[in-house]
Amino acid sequence: MPISLDQKTLKKRSGVDRRFRLYSYTAILMAGAFLIFFFADIVSTAWTAFEQAELRVEVSYNEQALEMGDYALEEDVSYLVSRGFTRLIPNTILEDRTLMGTSEEKWVLADAEVDQYLKGKPNRLRKAERKLVDQMRAEGRARLAFNTGFFANGDSKLPEMAGIAAAATGSFYVLLITLLFSFPLGVATAIYLEEFAPDNRLMQIIEVNINNLAAIPSILFGLLGLFIFINFMGVPRSSALAGGLTLSLMTLPVIIISTRAAIMAIPDSIREGALALGATRWQMVITNILPLSLPGILTGTIIGLARAIGETAPLMIVGMMAYIPEAPDGFISAATVLPAQIYTWSSDSLRAFTERTSAGIIVLLGVMLLMNGLAIYLRNKYETKW
Repeated sequence: MPISLDQKTLKKRSGVDRRFRLYSYTAILMAGAFLIFFFADIVSTAWTAFEQAELRVEVSYNEQALEMGDYALEEDVSYLVSRGFTRLIPNTILEDRTLMGTSEEKWVLADAEVDQYLKGKPNRLRKAERKLVDQMRAEGRARLAFNTGFFANGDSKLPEMAGIAAAATGSFYVLLITLLFSFPLGVATAIYLEEFAPDNRLMQIIEVNINNLAAIPSILFGLLGLFIFINFMGVPRSSALAGGLTLSLMTLPVIIISTRAAIMAIPDSIREGALALGATRWQMVITNILPLSLPGILTGTIIGLARAIGETAPLMIVGMMAYIPEAPDGFISAATVLPAQIYTWSSDSLRAFTERTSAGIIVLLGVMLLMNGLAIYLRNKYETKW
């Protein structure tokens, strides 16, 4: 029986529809597979960073140890212990003179090469040193313990001593400054543009430029921050204040756009009702519009801050890629941030920094996911359906 033209067209459309669904499912599967591979690779590399090798050795506090900490340990073991520990022995004796002439057995931080060997990773230990480490492990004098130093220490040239405390503190200061400057200014700008600004050519140009600013490369904000805040205003380079002000410029358009969208979603009947009851335009905004649009405003602000916490390029321009071993004690102290710390570790040639790079990525991703999750929660909990 011959097929009519309508049936042929219907059959062709059905084929196109099936192929389109197939392409869509394939794209979703490929994206999911990529994400699974990405997270699996990061986690498999990072989880060992949360463990650190320790050795139980005898530490002797004597005159030689006061001159050089290596003399406090037995010669065959001293090469296996972290230099970060041995360098502190003279200071320990000076702080407590009663230790002079005594000795004690204690768990101390192992060298990064020993740490990599105990984790079954490539290392540069010699055969005799590996044999000694195996013997100490058999005697219960070598172990892998939870790496508290990763969360408590700042950056270090020694992988076994390196941690994220200084970078995390710097990130907190930078985000706090970004929030304090961009949130009130962004919300106030959006309220003016949406509720009070005249509909003229100038306002249209401003609106177009705000939308364009939200899409330009972030490194341009770094150049702008370098010129305005450091060269012109004299803000200390590499400080959290310089980084926070620079990221405020980048976050400001996002907050303005999201705030305007939240305000636009409020029905005009609420405005008209408030004005009909005798409220002024400002009273109407403060008592009606702003409280009802606050969930959308907070959502946009959190998403903007989540983007800011992962930025590296603008902060490189203002000098926040510095080596910072200690946490900053203020907004004008030299500081770095988590993305910059991760980049620094990733470019280091020592293998032991690889796992710390992945661990830092996991911490950063965890913070960003928490912030985005908070934004979704606030939107779903307080969003009003009109």
